[in-house]
Amino acid sequence: MNFDVWGEVDLVLRLLAGMTAGIVVGWERTIKQRAAGIRTFGLVGLGTAAAATIFSEPHEADAASRVVQGLLTGIGFLGAGVIVLRKGDEAPRGLTTAAAVWVTAALGCAAGLGDHAIVLSATALAILLLAINHSVERWAGRDAG
Repeated sequence: MNFDVWGEVDLVLRLLAGMTAGIVVGWERTIKQRAAGIRTFGLVGLGTAAAATIFSEPHEADAASRVVQGLLTGIGFLGAGVIVLRKGDEAPRGLTTAAAVWVTAALGCAAGLGDHAIVLSATALAILLLAINHSVERWAGRDAG
């Protein structure tokens, strides 16, 4: 039996990258006291990285494409779980957290497929977008409601 040490190191780095991206996004959501936080986002990043890694070999591009499509479609159910419309509210709450769950799934997929440049830059851009608060949106013309 031939054990590929560097292959295992690469696998662990892919899983860590997906989980870390999720933790970073989840940290921001935790700071803002949102329904989903560090553990949820870390698990989404880790899980999608693990699933994408299964078919990450170059000759498995079709299978990897189907896995990513399935993950990004299916993760919508988890995102839908954080969206609520409370009695008396005009607009639903949790849309940003749901979108962040979906983005985290995409980050995990990129990590699982070994595209660390996408993981790093997209995580930074996600945090930048999440840092924009409602006062900026109101300044841009959005109603306060």
